[in-house]
Amino acid sequence: MKVVETNVEAAAVSFGALLERIEIMRTALRWQQKLDRPQIDKLLSQCTSLREEVLRISHKERFVKASMQTGGKKKRSPAQRRKELIERDFRFDGVFGENRQLLDSLEIAEKAAPTDLPVLIDGESGTGKELMAKVIHANGKRADKVFVSVNCGAIPDNLLESELFGHKKGAFTGASADRKGKFESADGGTIFLDEIGELPMPGQVKLLRVLQSSEVQRVGSDQSIGIDTRIVAATNRNLFKMCQEGTFREDLFYRISVMQVTIPPLRERRDEIPILVEYLIDAAAESLDRHPVKLSRRLSNFMQKYDYPGNIRELRNIIFRISCLATDIADIEHLPDHVRPQAEKSRASLSGIDPTSTSLADAKRIASDEVEKEYLEQGLAETNGQVTELAKLLGMNRTHVQTLLKKHSLSSKAFRQSKAGTP
Repeated sequence: MKVVETNVEAAAVSFGALLERIEIMRTALRWQQKLDRPQIDKLLSQCTSLREEVLRISHKERFVKASMQTGGKKKRSPAQRRKELIERDFRFDGVFGENRQLLDSLEIAEKAAPTDLPVLIDGESGTGKELMAKVIHANGKRADKVFVSVNCGAIPDNLLESELFGHKKGAFTGASADRKGKFESADGGTIFLDEIGELPMPGQVKLLRVLQSSEVQRVGSDQSIGIDTRIVAATNRNLFKMCQEGTFREDLFYRISVMQVTIPPLRERRDEIPILVEYLIDAAAESLDRHPVKLSRRLSNFMQKYDYPGNIRELRNIIFRISCLATDIADIEHLPDHVRPQAEKSRASLSGIDPTSTSLADAKRIASDEVEKEYLEQGLAETNGQVTELAKLLGMNRTHVQTLLKKHSLSSKAFRQSKAGTP
């Protein structure tokens, strides 16, 4: 309690000093008949300094307030915790419900935001890890600075160092000019390292060196460049298990996971589905410039029970699809084929199975495999055989999609060739 009282007292003194500085500026402006450029620049510099000081005190006060309200022993209901987050002016670009695990994560994010501690966000694909990273940035002291997002799994191994740390002109073929890397671009702000579990081992070593020294070296240069960047990383993989298997560096794991935030999948946050549906319907209507679509009772019930393997990303895609296709009221037929109830397809798949020689468990497996294969075939057709695009469409990890394609003996190359041969 003494610490809190000291912080409040210090903040009060700081506010008094700020008011004094503002009054000095006002007096100078009140009696000034004409301002030249140097005087204007000086006043702008003073205004910027005042703004940064106000932001610092504001974030400090919010951190203290959050610690007082979330650190007590008194039990609070999820509804009360959600209400308190909103009342503390917690910036969140979207909506959230009353899932306890999600509220735990949001409260951790709120406490971590005003600091510069590295944060690791984990959760399934499509759960909103980048949104959570932006929440941490928006509620921190770097909110007015740049936010740079990097998909570690999308950078080719031979370009990784150049993309992250930059290069000098002539460092390699095609390097026609000096170029900043992502870390330099994020200097002063936040860098979001998405899918960090996909980073190859050589890249992990180079990233660890940068995190330890707060310096980067452009490819082809011997000069070190100091950086001041907040690190937020995300993964849909179990990095601790990867450390045990030797596929992820243990020292890098502990370096990036000082604070860890876990986002539960949407199927464990079913109370949130109606809120998200309403929010996304309004967003789709605004984007498509039309009236918000209404859901039939049958469709509404189905969407409440559906498991959403692609999580919030999949829900968003479904809402935008039905908002585009339905004129007024959306129903089951407006859903993508792979999402619709599969009763008819399952019966068709089982029509050739002899119950005297096949167990019920095997029949279920065969039907499930048939539906899964058809789902992947439709996805390959829509993406012209591009596995990366298919993974984005399905909200899955690219490696997992390749495993499923191999399981069903599906060749993405064949789909590309088929498309190319179509007149």
